[in-house]
Amino acid sequence: MTELRNVDADIWQFRKRVIVMALAVLFAFGLIVSRMVWLQVHKHEEYMAQAESNRTAVLPVVPNRGQIVDRDGRVLASNYSAYTLELTPSLIEDLDDTISGLRELVDIGPRDERRFRKLLEESHRFDSLPIRTRLSDEEVARFTAQRFRFPGVEVRARLLRHYPNGETASHVIGYIGRINQREKELIADWPEEEQANYRGTEYIGKLGAEQQHEQLLHGATGFERVETSAGGRAVRSLAATPPTPGDTVVLTIDVKLQHLVEALYGDRRGALVAIDPRNGEVLAFVSKPTFDPNLFVEGIDVENWRALNESLDKPLLNRALRGTYPPGSTYKPFMAMAALETGARKAETVINDPGYWMLGNHRFRSHGDGGLGAVDLRRSIIKSSNVYYYSLANEMGVDAIHDFMKPLGIGQITGIDLKGEVRGVLPSQEWKRNTYKRPDQQRWYAGETISLGIGQGYNNFTMLQMANAMATLANGGVKHAPHLSLARRNPLTGQVDPLPAPPTENLNFKPEHVRAVLSAMQAVTTEGTSARVFSGAGYTSGGKTGTAQAVTIGQRERYDARKLEEHQRDHSLYLAFAPADAPRVALAVIVENAGFGAAAAAPIARRVFDYLLLGQYPSEQDIASVQSGGGGPPQGTPRQVSEVPWPPAPLVAPQ
Repeated sequence: MTELRNVDADIWQFRKRVIVMALAVLFAFGLIVSRMVWLQVHKHEEYMAQAESNRTAVLPVVPNRGQIVDRDGRVLASNYSAYTLELTPSLIEDLDDTISGLRELVDIGPRDERRFRKLLEESHRFDSLPIRTRLSDEEVARFTAQRFRFPGVEVRARLLRHYPNGETASHVIGYIGRINQREKELIADWPEEEQANYRGTEYIGKLGAEQQHEQLLHGATGFERVETSAGGRAVRSLAATPPTPGDTVVLTIDVKLQHLVEALYGDRRGALVAIDPRNGEVLAFVSKPTFDPNLFVEGIDVENWRALNESLDKPLLNRALRGTYPPGSTYKPFMAMAALETGARKAETVINDPGYWMLGNHRFRSHGDGGLGAVDLRRSIIKSSNVYYYSLANEMGVDAIHDFMKPLGIGQITGIDLKGEVRGVLPSQEWKRNTYKRPDQQRWYAGETISLGIGQGYNNFTMLQMANAMATLANGGVKHAPHLSLARRNPLTGQVDPLPAPPTENLNFKPEHVRAVLSAMQAVTTEGTSARVFSGAGYTSGGKTGTAQAVTIGQRERYDARKLEEHQRDHSLYLAFAPADAPRVALAVIVENAGFGAAAAAPIARRVFDYLLLGQYPSEQDIASVQSGGGGPPQGTPRQVSEVPWPPAPLVAPQ
């Protein structure tokens, strides 16, 4: 009996184990079935997409960058197609050995390698970096046959940026370059849609219009879905969304005029800004010397960078936008306007100019040893009386001068559509307190006000500000913000849409005050300091010459250019508008260290007016004369603007 009970117990234990194991097996199968249902039913679409993505890839298709043209449609920036030889450093074991091997197949010069090394320092190792652009068909064929020897090296067909006019208008146009780390971080902060539009983009506008209109010029990135091999190479295209090329940006400048003005400067330094006072359009925006923007497209080599960056002439400085200068006597018409508008003086008020003005024991010199005698407002501008404006500044005071000049845009950000504009210095007592740290430096002294009246002292403005103020005065006190952007043109439809113009502001000058000042400036060109330069002109204009100190000359010392280094000599300035009865152009021009305004600056202004108002282009003889500092009216027989060929020969070929 006992043995039977033991057998039954063993059988029951066995059955329990079988049941437990069966339940465990069923539970395991249940888990498997549940997992299969989860994967194949609920997660079907997700894993199907992942499988598809392992088989396919979505590649960005970078759009063609839009062109930049001048107001008459002349091309300033365009693209050309070329093969480039590119290296991805992260995929190359021995970079030096690879470059050495490539030299057997492709012509890689020392400058190419220096440029590549500079790019390497500025980029990530997984970036694809060009070591040679514009490969010949023969070079492409030689490399392709030996490509298996060079992992991490590719020949790519690219559209490269090109500036066909070389150095002409380079500060306005700007240039593009490879996106650096700082720019990548900025792009990372953009909205998701804008970031997506820059996937695959390697170049971005760095300066000038290229930077200002980056979004318009870039276009919309397309996408292509391709089937890939196990190695990740594209096998065939499955679907594509084509990119939309960037818009063509139309600038307000006349590049033919711009080229002429740059030629008139020759090897001299300076800036000129010409504006249409009726709408604020900038017709010429010159900074000399210039530079070739083509050098920057694929990364400038060390040699050229050093030449540009270390030059004493500072060719990379946009003098029209960022160069600040004392305006000299070109400031006097605005001081005269301030006198009339504030009631400090009437136009007929006469003061005596004995050739100097005294403040306490300090003598402020004017016109050497001789004076001008009785001077009213009109004669003070025609003969450029310093004494008249010394005394006027003393009567008005620095803050009253500041408060009148500020709405004119002098010493202020004009808001032109270029990045990097500087403010300059329009002094006031508050400005001095905020600028200097020591209490004795913060105090404003009466003697500091006197030289402000003749455009010296702390005054420092850009030629853009002076041209803008002249345009406002010539337009009767109606101020248009200066702008370089005219329109955008759709490359697919050809539709042209004007770009929005900045708002207009009326300073509400009294018409009789405007007439008094502009009439005096007109007389400057007929009986004043620029009369010789404008003799025989087929139009009437108004102007004001100016000579501004580059270094301080003591009141008891006489200025002698022969005893000074070239960069210490006075600057030559001219402020002007034309035609006098209905102004269509206003300008400000400076020629650095060139002396008297009528000798160097005014002749350039005369040729600009001849070009715009008469359609005349100076003779080669006349251009050479202006370049060498020869003043006076045009020499030789001028040509018609329409007869002068464009583009100038030789056209700059892609490098």
